Formats: sequence, C-alpha cells, structure tokens
Amino acid sequence: MNDVTELKEFALVHAKALQLPAERYEAVLGRITNDEDGAPGSWTAEWSAAAGELVDAGQLLPGFLCYTMARFPVVDGPARHAAYEKCRSVFDRWRADQAGIERVSAPLADGEVVAWAGGLSAAEPKPVLLVAGGIVSLKEQWAPVTLQAAALGMAVVVTELPGVGENTVPYDRESWRMLPAVLDAIADRADVTDTYALANSFGGHLALRWAGHDVRLRGVVTSGAPVSEFFGDAAWLRGVPGITRHTLARLTGTPDGDVDALHKTLADWALTPGDLAALEIPVCYSASLRDEIIPAGDPAFLRQHVKHLSMNEFDDVHGAPAHVQQTVDWTFGSLLAMRQGLSPR
Repeated sequence: MNDVTELKEFALVHAKALQLPAERYEAVLGRITNDEDGAPGSWTAEWSAAAGELVDAGQLLPGFLCYTMARFPVVDGPARHAAYEKCRSVFDRWRADQAGIERVSAPLADGEVVAWAGGLSAAEPKPVLLVAGGIVSLKEQWAPVTLQAAALGMAVVVTELPGVGENTVPYDRESWRMLPAVLDAIADRADVTDTYALANSFGGHLALRWAGHDVRLRGVVTSGAPVSEFFGDAAWLRGVPGITRHTLARLTGTPDGDVDALHKTLADWALTPGDLAALEIPVCYSASLRDEIIPAGDPAFLRQHVKHLSMNEFDDVHGAPAHVQQTVDWTFGSLLAMRQGLSPR
C-alpha cells in the first residue's frame, strides 16, 4: 500500500504529460482517500471508475490512459492487475482504429521485450527513435507517440522497462541489453544504424549504459535519470520517496521495505567516469533542481565526464510537473538538433 499523498504528487506529472484535462484528473485525485486494494475511494477504484466512464462514452484514448493511472505505480495486487488488463484491452480497441501501430517482440535469453512501433517499412527503412519511460511507465501510455512517425521522418518504437507491463526480462545491471535487442527485432524494417533514444528517468540510465556498447545509437535525450550517486549512496536511497523504493523493490525482486537489501542490489549499477568519458555521442539531460529522487550529484557527474553534454535545468521537483510543455519542447528540439548535427542547447 502506497502513501496517498505521494501517489497524488508523483502522478501529477504523468497526468499532465498524458494530456488528461486538468478538471478530470483534479476531480479524480480529490475523491481518492486511500490505497487499499480495491476499496471504495481507493487510488485504483477511483481511476478505474473514471476510465470506465470514458470508455462507455466511446473515448477510448483517455480511457486507457486513465487505466494506466489506475495501475500506477506498479502492479502489486489484484485491483491494479485488473486495471492493467483493462488498459491493454481498451488500448487494443483504440489501436484497431489507428493506422500503422505494430506490435514488436524481442526475445532474449532470460525473457521477452514487447514494444509498439510506427513507421516501420522494409521498402523505405527510416532512422529510429526508441522511446522508454521509467519504472512506473507502461508502453501503452506513450504509444500514441508512434502516430508522429511520419511527421518525424523516423520509425518510432516505444517499450517499457524490465518487470513493467509485458517485459519479462529481469531488472538488473545488465538490463540495458534489452534495448539493442529491440533494434535487432526491427532491423529489417528500419535503419537501425541511425538510432536515437528518448529515455526518461530509469530508462535514461539504461540508455546511457547501452550507449557505450552499441555504435548504432547516435544520441540520447533524457530527463531525471539516475546515473551514479543514486545507486551508490545508501543514505540518499533511504530518503527517496517510498513509492520509488517500493517500485524498485518489486521490479528487482528485493524484499519490500528492506532498504539495505535494495541498496546492495543497486550498488553496482552506477555508471563510472570511464563509462561516460568513452561516449562520443551527444547526451541531452534535463534536471530538476529540487528533485527528490535524483541527487544533485548525478547531473554534476555528467557535467564532469560527458564530452558532448547539453544540460537543461528547471527549478522543480522530479519530472518537472510545473514545466511539462517546456520539457516536451526541449526534448524534441534537442532531438531535432542532434539529427541535424547541431550542438543541442
């Protein structure tokens, strides 16, 4: 069971990023009083009720987006599992009316990664934009981005982190290997030698590690990604919001509430000065100056060791909920600059 105040705080940036109307998410948040599994007034019950009303009215897109909020931050009980299954079902109904959204499956030795893709073509292979969120993000909530493939002139592939949604790959230090596996799965229908990653939060951490191993990756754009100090500083981890610790414990198979065990699991995930200094590609990083999850030492570490770094900063908390549109503008502006061979700013 999560702290309701934390749930409301951390869901705000997701609701805004998903472009849910303020009057809708504010009304839902105002009705939530607890996080007991399936109880009246609970997080999942209220978001699911809102989702159901939208679906009944034929509004499938905001309907499945509200179901993604109902299972937030992680599936940890029957009510959230039911919300997740409804999210997938309504998403499939919505997808049936959209042209060109394809399911991609990438098998690995220890699991399977699933993605949604748009703009794939064997006849006209395009550069790739690989999109991944953090530990609380389903691929379905970002799948509408695939509809922008033609406008971007790219193949857009959206996936999710290990243990999230349909991703059955273990979440550990080597999880970055799922990202090149996704490229391998679309190599016959996209120009994977010209790939850019838009990977936020913990997805950004995977992308930065991947960048040191795969020349096909030409640039990384990320926001609020843990880099080094987050993983190595046990005292910082103890002060991280409970939602983050609970979700990480769930995804890594660590006993919930045992911060020492979680720190032991994460300690060797830190990127080293050598890892970062070896990068020859542009890295664009957006930092929140009052981030409760990512320590200030992590963006400072990037400044110290990444050769081609563009740093964006907001006086905000994790995810920059007061600067959502500015973050979107910066993200796609940085991507455009990278593709044009310019120095992102």
